[in-house]
Amino acid sequence: MFGWEFPPHIAGGLGTACYGIAKGLTKNGVEVLFVMPKASGDEDQRIAHIVSADQVEVDPRYSTYFNSNQNIAFIEFNSKLIPYIGMHDYYTLIDQLESNVFEEVSSHRRHYSFAGGYGGNLMQEIDYYAAVAEQLAKTQEFDVIHAHDWHTYKAGIIAKKVSGKPLVVHIHATEFDRSCEGQRNDIVMNIEREGMMAADIVCAVSDLTRNIVINNYHIPANKVITLHNAIEPNKKEVIREKNVPEKVVTFLGRVTFQKGPEYFVETARKILEKDDHVRFVLVGDGDMMSGVIERVAELGISDKFHFTGFLRGEEINKMFGMSDVYVMPSVSEPFGISPLEAMQAAVPVVISKQSGVAEVLHYVIKIDFWDTNAMSDAIYGLLHYPVLSEFISKNGFTEINNLKWEYVGAKLLEIYKMLNKH
Repeated sequence: MFGWEFPPHIAGGLGTACYGIAKGLTKNGVEVLFVMPKASGDEDQRIAHIVSADQVEVDPRYSTYFNSNQNIAFIEFNSKLIPYIGMHDYYTLIDQLESNVFEEVSSHRRHYSFAGGYGGNLMQEIDYYAAVAEQLAKTQEFDVIHAHDWHTYKAGIIAKKVSGKPLVVHIHATEFDRSCEGQRNDIVMNIEREGMMAADIVCAVSDLTRNIVINNYHIPANKVITLHNAIEPNKKEVIREKNVPEKVVTFLGRVTFQKGPEYFVETARKILEKDDHVRFVLVGDGDMMSGVIERVAELGISDKFHFTGFLRGEEINKMFGMSDVYVMPSVSEPFGISPLEAMQAAVPVVISKQSGVAEVLHYVIKIDFWDTNAMSDAIYGLLHYPVLSEFISKNGFTEINNLKWEYVGAKLLEIYKMLNKH
């Protein structure tokens, strides 16, 4: 299994999903070898055997990958990248046709260095990661290759080429989700398409994503399977405690186009026109943060807004413990794990209809992301009608406990068996 991140050090839902899928497979008797660019050493080795790519020795002189890709262009960028941000934010395309990687590193065996995240030269690290994948495919025993999101597709393709084993690629988000019309990056889209075409099975996290894969990437429908995400049981009790008398409405996610933070702000304005005793918390960071802060100031509601930055682990539990409503107004959300986490904390949830998670949840309120009037009415109702809030939160809590990663693992195991029969 190839993935770019794994808990406890994650940048978003991708790492959380990789952990859940690996754990679900383990519960179904599957041994998982999880390859990541740079392990920290504190990953849960009971869930998967973690391989740190920077510890794998490679000799580029005998690399099929580098010998067949002697002209490689790298992308550099000046911002801290997280998995779902579109690559239109990258600012320099460096053409290295004259001095390619193979010539630079072919003199001896070596270990490649990885930043262990999404900074630095991402495209170069993707190529190094693929070279490591080739080496592992030559030396490890395995039955199936499973690659998560576009960063790992080159690795999956070369591993399949070397080993002849079947390849599953997992679509957690596409460039159509990350970027708006006119700003989509052809380099990323081509990598996504190449990975899907090479795969024996494509797993999409929702029917919404499956339709994008079929209609926009032109992947044969018979090899694209919807595999909804689940949630890891929260072993720590969420304590309901807050230090402010007002009601609290929370947004948790990357502050990017995809997540619709501007609709959260406009919804907040409309709620405050009806009720001034509400506070709004925006948890996360991203390329739209400065614009969101400016809009909040422009509307004169800064005293009602709190910006926490990126939170993780116990910090998120505390935030849910203070929240009266959780909102996810995503413009295009392949799935969306954060509403599941809120429901697990018995917080009533409002989500956009344009999210994959809307396909599996019943005890939430679903609104079009652009309809801030309807969204403000829904939130206002949850804040002011205790019977409605209790109904949504109690039934949502019950519903969420039936979404287990081991069920996802069981479905994946059937896919693996089917591929190995062929």
